[in-house]
Amino acid sequence: MKTENLTEEHFSAVKEIYEEGIATGNATFQTESPAWNEWDKSHLSQCRFVAIENGVVTGWAALTPVSGRCVYAGVAEVSVYISASHRGKGIGKLLLEKLIKESEAKNIWTLQAGIFPENTPSIKLHENLGFRQVGYREKIGQMKGIWRDTVLLERRSKIVGI
Repeated sequence: MKTENLTEEHFSAVKEIYEEGIATGNATFQTESPAWNEWDKSHLSQCRFVAIENGVVTGWAALTPVSGRCVYAGVAEVSVYISASHRGKGIGKLLLEKLIKESEAKNIWTLQAGIFPENTPSIKLHENLGFRQVGYREKIGQMKGIWRDTVLLERRSKIVGI
């Protein structure tokens, strides 16, 4: 298993994995995957990775800025998605560890994640890598007409912005 920087060449596999996440109903409020240009524009140009095994993209991770305001330049939201056929193999841990290390190298001091409470594997993954629950967002958005909650997790760097 190796990681590489996520590029447009990987996007068809990234999109497919994202759509698998959408289909679970517990990964995102999004109902469809964006085109490359929209995805590329909404994510930071740095800190975006794919996991590859035997030439196959098995997962991806990327950061989205939380605000355009300069005081929040070092705060980003985490996305980690693993192919349905490769879950439970440690790929999420590999990608999130890489994202943490590289985000700190790029002067990002806080990572946050909003996760549906039903997605306990994702919550546990984040907590095992130093994220802590900082909030619970009750009925933050609707999905298919049903109000959904999210757990807000945060990881504050111990080496950047101290």
